[in-house]
Amino acid sequence: MKINKSGFLVFILSLIFIFNSGFLVVGHRGNPSKYPEETIQSDNSAFNDGADYVELDLHVSKDNVLVVSHDRDLARVIGSSVIVSQNNFSYLHSLRQPNGEPIISLDQLFEYYKDKPNTKFLLETKKTKHNNPKNMEDLLANSIKKYNMQNRVMIHSFSADSLKTMSKLLPDVPRIFIVGSLKRINFEVLSYVNGINISSDLITQNPLLIKQLHALHQKVFVWAEMTESPKLWNWLINNDIDGVVTNFPATGYKYKLAKAGTKKYSVDKDGYYYGRMPTTAMENPYLQISTKTNIKFLEKVHVSNAVISQGKTFYQIGNKAFVPADLISFDLQPEWLMPYWNLKIISKYPAIATYSEPQNNATKTGYLNANKKYQILGVNGGSQPSWIYTSDGWVKAKDILYYGLFNQNSIAFKQYAALKPSSKATNIVLPYTNFANKNQKINFWKHYKSVNAVIFN
Repeated sequence: MKINKSGFLVFILSLIFIFNSGFLVVGHRGNPSKYPEETIQSDNSAFNDGADYVELDLHVSKDNVLVVSHDRDLARVIGSSVIVSQNNFSYLHSLRQPNGEPIISLDQLFEYYKDKPNTKFLLETKKTKHNNPKNMEDLLANSIKKYNMQNRVMIHSFSADSLKTMSKLLPDVPRIFIVGSLKRINFEVLSYVNGINISSDLITQNPLLIKQLHALHQKVFVWAEMTESPKLWNWLINNDIDGVVTNFPATGYKYKLAKAGTKKYSVDKDGYYYGRMPTTAMENPYLQISTKTNIKFLEKVHVSNAVISQGKTFYQIGNKAFVPADLISFDLQPEWLMPYWNLKIISKYPAIATYSEPQNNATKTGYLNANKKYQILGVNGGSQPSWIYTSDGWVKAKDILYYGLFNQNSIAFKQYAALKPSSKATNIVLPYTNFANKNQKINFWKHYKSVNAVIFN
């Protein structure tokens, strides 16, 4: 299929328009958990709760007016059976919903919101299997242009034919194909749509689907019988969706805020966990809800992705498991660490800074106590530990001294002796017993200077 240059440019611009915002929250039929669906009251509530878009459905009346309604038969919302396509709009508009609002047209909706630029709509064309009504797309395009809503609407539909028609009538308006079966997705459809609105069940059954659709330059919206269950929301946002159509926009907005400003990149490496105490994995790095998964000292993990959230880096070690990156190292091998693991460390200088993270640009949190021996709680590094975690924070390994290594009968010393020179630490303090009588009282810093002179001179 050939695409002319202008058409391709419009296609790219439409992608930029719709998807520069990141994770979109779409209020399904407004805010139906609070107010009657597809009413102005419900729509306003959705926007007030943080929805980026409100999703609404369209039918055509007997006299060719686009009517805002999910059902062709209004029995569920007004209490009596009235078929939209069999009645003129003047009659439909006289009918009242439970909150007292009338059934409205798309024009009336646009008229109400035309001076509220932050309100946007995802409009669904409701079509029969035979692609009826045939004039729906023309009516929709005319209404959008009449109210200059081109930059404030998206169109989605189960009807590929409807979206294909809209691609010709309004090529600059994004189009999203709703699917409940993978069989409906083909390259012809992908040539005139910008995204796929897909059942969450299909993603559960096909874990690589989102990545595959993104590779085909399609954005992925998810719809489900949405609840306020953290389990479902954590699963959704961990799957890199571009938008979610939900009955609970306030919940969606909470997760969007939590995820805002984050960055994610692929890692695909094996590493080891170097924390003395086990750590509990989280369902996501945004709200940090704990799972039942624990990782322990020297446990090998495969890191698929890294996420930077609120200034901290988290590693994804499973489909739904995230842990802080500080205590996982890809290059540091266990044998390079074990000679030092059960040693204490002391400050090499009187004022050694501690940090919030094992990074040079991390926030300084204080200083090591110069007269205290610290237990090693964790490490981070490469060919040898370059950062050490203590009860007072992270310290640079070059600023400390390992204390007690040269007891030549210890396993630690034998492990140290077996290391290659490049992996051997030289910042080592010999125990007091190597220099003086055990009963002799020794000034700490005097002893430090003597030890330092022996090791480094």
